[in-house]
Amino acid sequence: MFEHCFRSSLSLVALAAAFPAWAEAPDMVHAIADDDSGIVVTATRSAVALDEVPSSITVLDKAAIDRSQDIGVTEILLRTPGITVSRNGGYGTATSLRIRGAEPDHAVVVIDGVKLNDPSAAGGGYNFAHLLVGDIERIEILRGPQSTLWGSQAIGGVVNIVTAIPEKPLEGSFDIEAGSRNTVSARAAVGGRTGLLSWRLGGQSFTTDGISAIAPAFGGGERDGYRNRSVTGRAELALAPNLSVEVRGYYSTARVDLDSTGGDTPDYALNEEFVSYASANLDLLDGRFRNRISYSYTNTDRTNYGPLRARPVSLQAMGENRRWEYQGNIDITRGVSAVFGFENERSRFRSRSPSGSLATPLPDFTIGKADVTSLYGQLSIEPLDGLTINGGIRQDDHDRFGGRTLFAAGGVWRLPIGTVLRASYGEGFKAPTLYQMFSEYGNVALDPEEAHGWEAGVEQQFLGRALTVGATWFDRITTGQIIFNACSPTTPNPLCFVPGDSARRSGYYSNVARGEAHGIEAAAALTLGALTLDGNYGWIVAEDRSPGATNFGRDLPRRPRHAANASVRYALPFGFDVGAALRWSGKSFDNASNSLVLGDYTLIDLRAELRLSENIRFFARAENIFDEHYRTAYRYGTLGRSIYAGFRGRF
Repeated sequence: MFEHCFRSSLSLVALAAAFPAWAEAPDMVHAIADDDSGIVVTATRSAVALDEVPSSITVLDKAAIDRSQDIGVTEILLRTPGITVSRNGGYGTATSLRIRGAEPDHAVVVIDGVKLNDPSAAGGGYNFAHLLVGDIERIEILRGPQSTLWGSQAIGGVVNIVTAIPEKPLEGSFDIEAGSRNTVSARAAVGGRTGLLSWRLGGQSFTTDGISAIAPAFGGGERDGYRNRSVTGRAELALAPNLSVEVRGYYSTARVDLDSTGGDTPDYALNEEFVSYASANLDLLDGRFRNRISYSYTNTDRTNYGPLRARPVSLQAMGENRRWEYQGNIDITRGVSAVFGFENERSRFRSRSPSGSLATPLPDFTIGKADVTSLYGQLSIEPLDGLTINGGIRQDDHDRFGGRTLFAAGGVWRLPIGTVLRASYGEGFKAPTLYQMFSEYGNVALDPEEAHGWEAGVEQQFLGRALTVGATWFDRITTGQIIFNACSPTTPNPLCFVPGDSARRSGYYSNVARGEAHGIEAAAALTLGALTLDGNYGWIVAEDRSPGATNFGRDLPRRPRHAANASVRYALPFGFDVGAALRWSGKSFDNASNSLVLGDYTLIDLRAELRLSENIRFFARAENIFDEHYRTAYRYGTLGRSIYAGFRGRF
């Protein structure tokens, strides 16, 4: 189902966009691609054949997305190697994704060529809560430090999302489904390619009564609903055979009901996200030298309400990014190519948390801003047939932290016996977020977090490519990790006082942590006619290695050491597909001291799909069929047994 591979390389501007999901583990795109397979990845900033990528990468194509039937992107990502997800309740609640045990804000998310993050969030990362299935064409997950190409934050890896590109004069698609907890999801898109213009518009609506965000064992009883509406669009105009302009956009608005840590409340949160992108693309030297100049803008606006408060608004936060970029890709000669570029990113945020009492004046907004200017370049060569080697460097100039230089290198060797060997090394750098520096808990003396990591792996094909097995070992060290420190009411620590004021505060951010992660990712896939079997296993040890710390040697929170996925699918000759998927997660811990245990769990899903005509399919799935009770975050609930059914059309 999924197209999956165990390597990665360097590719062009990851043009990404809107959203998919499903219920089975991934089929694997073999590292040794067929000559006519046409599998190309772009998460490495230049269009590169899949079998030329030195780092671990998973590619989910449109067919896999359609078969998935899932509602949220995190569900489909969760079944790929090295990914763990935690969520504070049902759909729409805070959702964190970790790649290889890294922090949630150490992953870069790219949608339609635009890097997404929320500068007003504590960690500055992307909240996957509102990323639903939309008009996505493919998803690429690139693992390991990628800051050389993608800049600050890409310590754990990159999730690159690409929307559908029209291929016919007029085409359309729709998906509509309903199921447990009054859940209804409807999506439609239309587009076309006529003459010099190609365009596509899509929209989605999702509602559910949900579950209690707080688990029943901790006082949760009422259902916390969720509503999401989104639209996407893109258009490209060819002004000349070698010159084009392009625009893309995404907008979503969502409402989710909230609970307090002590039980049910009528509180709720509103979230608005807006993403825009425009570019001019010029090809020179008969297409060997490709140039792109682009501008992107993102805005995330969050407001929380407590209807029982005298002053209902409890949080107002806004974060925005403005980004200019030039990127060049050149094929220097046969087997030698380069990607290079310049970019400037300006981030802004404002935030405040008003008191519930009308007697307390509204506080001023806490505000902050940061500018980063970067240069990067990477060279890829093929000195021998089947051997690709690349190396890159990046220089970031942060207006508060000065210059930082990062390096990356890797190689992949494709042997004629069906074997792929690969290895890569990368460095990461993440500046403190605006919230960590300027919020009511901020510390302007923070230093950037830094990381370096390496990986090595092998993949082998047997039985004429019917069977593929592979494994990767990785290792990463992160220093200067920023953590939140709580303050006691009587401490004399000057950082426990509001800067420039005698008022105490409940905590502050500081650089004190060192984290280390290492592990193995293994996967296999077998295709025997209409029968497909696949699975993957991850052993990830992510520990606090801060010298002298109380929690030295303990597991970092919400990172299970063991996780596995398996699936089986059978395609009957009359257009009826059936399948089952299993996900097993070992135990993890919810806090740094490892005193709060999140138990292991096993989830089993069933799915079926029936072709009604060439263009229409009926599908149904049952998730967590044994109604397993489990938690990915302490105190918070998770979805029990769920059944959904619907129709899909492609025209």
